Amino acid sequence: MKNFLDVKRYLTLSLLLIVVFAFQFNAQTINQDTVKSQKLDTGKMWTFEFPPFDYLEKTYGFKATQEWFDNVRLSALRIPGCTASFVSEDGLIMTNNHCSRGTRRQVQKEGEDLASTAFFAPTLADERKVPNYTAEQLVMLKDVTKEVLAALENGKDEKEKIALRDAKMKELKDQYEKETKLKCDVVSYYNGSLFFVQGFKTYTDIRLVFQPEEQIASYGGDPDNFTYPRYDLDYTFLRIYGDDDKPIKSEHYFKWSANGASDGELVFTVGNPGSTNRLRTVAQLEYLRDITYRNSAFESDNVYNRLDQLKSVNPKNAAAYEAMRLAFSNGWKNTVNTYKALNDPYLIARKKDFEKKLQKVVFSNPELNKQYGHVWKTIETTREELRKVEPQLAAFSPNRQYSSRYMMIANELVAYVKYQMLPEEKKKELAEEQNQRAARFGGGRRGGAMTPGFNDNLYPDNFDNLLEEAKLEIDLDFITMNLGKNDANVTRFYQAKAGKDAAKELIAKSLFTSKAAVQELFKKTPEEILSLNYPFVQYYAKVYDKIEPLRAQQREIMDTENIAFGLLGQILYKTYGTSVTPDANRTLRLSDGVLKGNEYNGTIAPIKTTFFGLYDRFYGFEGKYPFNLPERWKNIPKDLDLKTPVDFIATNDIVGGNSGSAVINKNAEVIGLAFDGNIESLQGNFIYLPSYNRTVGVDSKGMYEAIKNVYKFDRLADELKDGKMK
Repeated sequence: MKNFLDVKRYLTLSLLLIVVFAFQFNAQTINQDTVKSQKLDTGKMWTFEFPPFDYLEKTYGFKATQEWFDNVRLSALRIPGCTASFVSEDGLIMTNNHCSRGTRRQVQKEGEDLASTAFFAPTLADERKVPNYTAEQLVMLKDVTKEVLAALENGKDEKEKIALRDAKMKELKDQYEKETKLKCDVVSYYNGSLFFVQGFKTYTDIRLVFQPEEQIASYGGDPDNFTYPRYDLDYTFLRIYGDDDKPIKSEHYFKWSANGASDGELVFTVGNPGSTNRLRTVAQLEYLRDITYRNSAFESDNVYNRLDQLKSVNPKNAAAYEAMRLAFSNGWKNTVNTYKALNDPYLIARKKDFEKKLQKVVFSNPELNKQYGHVWKTIETTREELRKVEPQLAAFSPNRQYSSRYMMIANELVAYVKYQMLPEEKKKELAEEQNQRAARFGGGRRGGAMTPGFNDNLYPDNFDNLLEEAKLEIDLDFITMNLGKNDANVTRFYQAKAGKDAAKELIAKSLFTSKAAVQELFKKTPEEILSLNYPFVQYYAKVYDKIEPLRAQQREIMDTENIAFGLLGQILYKTYGTSVTPDANRTLRLSDGVLKGNEYNGTIAPIKTTFFGLYDRFYGFEGKYPFNLPERWKNIPKDLDLKTPVDFIATNDIVGGNSGSAVINKNAEVIGLAFDGNIESLQGNFIYLPSYNRTVGVDSKGMYEAIKNVYKFDRLADELKDGKMK
């Protein structure tokens, strides 16, 4: 059997080859022993529990007060998946268009196409209520570290410690919700070393005020995603109403800046970053590189590129293939570029230096060494153990997005059989678990065997033989990569044939020839199904009973690591205090930065782009998608000042979840709205490098110019300028 990395077999492995080349090149051009970590490698996502008073004064000469931080915190909001902010005293809030596409669908009336026409409510009465939509304002912070750690320390082993910790956190959540009548979360910082109750005032009556056309909001579409220069008007305005059916009065809001921001000016983003892994150990990062992101990049990159190839092989389905690519292209870019970052020896060298400095502090102090000296070795051990477990789980579990239908059908068929063979009491127990999960998360189990009619869609009416064969080739190589070419489960598929030929032979012998054939298989008895002489079925039949023990082993390993990781957080906090910011975890953060260009592709990115550039892009691409413009924009509006800034870049530290974050100056005035980062910012999952990392925002002046002189929406323009309705 040929090696799965044979480039002749898989041109789609280009990413992995590029990564290897980049790794070798960088390894030759840097001396890893001389690379030093920097003060802000862990980023600038400051929590509101620990405002960075001294840092801001020392770095910028800005003497922020507690009152300033309180006002900023109370002006910000958390919305589903994103961030928003109050921008007037009459409950007007601002977020990104891409954070609120769902609201447009929910308020759209029959016959309307708001994505093409835009929406703006002429009067207050025309603002449309968005059903089942909430905004949360952080109004309370309470330190409960002592209570949680005391409960954890009562545990006899790692499993019990985790259980006691989680129980105490739930107890505190319930207690404070009852006492305060607020929605409360118990959040942890520094890997589970510090714990706080956060209390939120929740707003449920939210109405759409203004939303631009989709094409101008996401101008440049997928090709321009994670790039800069950009020309997006990615913004939306909504309004919060009270129980009296009137707009609420908000004491705290960000005023609108008349002048925007200038080169080098101090600015802040205020939002809810989702997650980062900057406080991970080197062993954990190397594991993410070698297993987690390797697997994710392999699947997404291969499928993405094979879809592109299929467009020329099967032109009549080209549009469908392109639509499939676009559906996951954002995640693909994120995954492959994160994987690329993890393969950069310079990044790992900086992480190693940071770890060595921290170890030196611990190992040179007898008391600290006794309490914490084992932490790194423990995590190295748990990661070595996981290397034996998770590749098997990856190989045994088909991916709904990337795996071929042949693998999906076989997996579901075996899962169905195993379920049918369970005692009735166990079936009832699983059904109850499914109901609880559905009530909590809005969905059922990953497999479908417990849901009536689950097998109806396993073999779709538009079954694409070419696509499924391509995916199967990738599946076989993915399994080989994780299990090894000599594994018995692998040789079952190949029988001395190469991956491509093996896929063709397996398909030629397939039992899954039509929807009717698949449904007939589900009518067989469990014994008949398990005796089917077909490699896909036999594969999942043999590995099925291994999965739960592997998951139990995985949980046990992670319980051990989580305790050690929490101790690492204690070391970080005791050594550096809050000068090292905790990893992002969807809690409200403030990040400082300055408007600053950067080098890219042999040139320099401008700090700001303008409407001149937007129209240059439109005409340069002859108005073709994705650089076409909505009707009202095609002919340059006579009142539009083309030199007005549209987008800008700054050195602020953001990740996913920060979308919709207000960008403010030190007077807490809106100068922009964050909506993206450059491609280099994706390494920000692990390290913050201000030389490369950039936040991309919509400029306040561009937003106002469009509202006033293109949409002629004076009611909104006046409210932004005055901070209140007329």
